[in-house]
Amino acid sequence: MSAPVVIESLSAVTIVVADMAESVRFYDAMGFVLVYGGKDAEFTSYRAGAGFLNLQLSATGDGVPGASTWGRSIFHVSDVDGQHAAAVAAGYAPTTAPEDAPWGERYFHISDPDGHEVSFARLFGDHEG
Repeated sequence: MSAPVVIESLSAVTIVVADMAESVRFYDAMGFVLVYGGKDAEFTSYRAGAGFLNLQLSATGDGVPGASTWGRSIFHVSDVDGQHAAAVAAGYAPTTAPEDAPWGERYFHISDPDGHEVSFARLFGDHEG
């Protein structure tokens, strides 16, 4: 029997934005440090203390974030694949399988009973603290 997965920290909050270039200008002006993406990206990440503020371009294509789309909470865990297996064993259906992202995290997404998206992730390689 493996050890239980430990929730280690809130890694990031991801918000949906209507205009990435305008949002990047704002967060740059507020002093956030860009670590991934930028004005022409669909996904941008800023350092926010020990965590991150992420911007996700709206998928509606009309310049307005969808009414039911608020963003995503991201929690760092000790074992992404173990967390995924525990969710499936409990009868939940994650929306993605664990995968490695180009920004240095292994992650998966799952929606809570109210439809809020939650991501469980772990840094890997050169991105680990």
